[in-house]
This record gives sequence, C-alpha cells and structure tokens, in this order.
Amino acid sequence: MVRAISRSDLKRVLSLLENVYHHGHRVFIMGNGGSAATASHFALDLAKNTIMAGAPRLKAISLTDNVPLITAWSNDTAYEHLFAEQLANMIEAGDVVIGISTSGNSSNVINALLLARQYRAATIALLGARG
Repeated sequence: MVRAISRSDLKRVLSLLENVYHHGHRVFIMGNGGSAATASHFALDLAKNTIMAGAPRLKAISLTDNVPLITAWSNDTAYEHLFAEQLANMIEAGDVVIGISTSGNSSNVINALLLARQYRAATIALLGARG
C-alpha cells in the first residue's frame, strides 16, 4: 500500500498528523475485518511509539476496539452508522479521521468520513482498491 501512495500525498498525511500533535487534537482510526485490526494497531503505534520525555502525547483512538459499543450501535441503529455515531460524541474541528478499507466501499467508514468533514476535521482514506 505504501508504494501506491505518492510522495506528495504522504507528505500531506505527515503534515496533518504533525498538526494534530502540535495543536492537541486527536486522530481517530477505523476499518472493518482485517482493516479493523490494522486501525487498532495503527492507533497503538501512534499513541505509544511517538512518546518523548517531557513532550505532549499524540492522542490516537481506534474506533474498532470497543466491542460493546460497536455491537450496541449496530444492533440499535444500523451497522453503516457505527463509526459515525462514535465520532459524533468526540469529533472536533482540527481532528484527523483515518478510514482504512480494502474495498474502498465500506459504508460505515464512508459515513464516518463524511461526518468528520461536517465537523471540519481532516480525513484520510487508505484504500486497497478504487473505492
């Protein structure tokens, strides 16, 4: 996947993450299936492996890790809204939302990215296809 990302796009992603870090905003990451595991691990890496003594910490949150909340939203509303509903409780302008989708067509990821834009949060889509 990294080979498919242009150097300029990668620089933009890094700039967004650096901006979030310096301004105390948050990074939210989501995906389904294997992409959910990737989202969880990516959030872990951002939150843990960026720690520097005496410096603020990067706030990275995986939206795939709270199984009771995911199943409640899926059961009580609809699966296609489970990430957007989680975001609605926390998202603020200046945050970054990263959606990971092998197909590029996951409605729950798309809906969350659309919601993020309504809140003036930056969005990043990491896709395995042309979705």
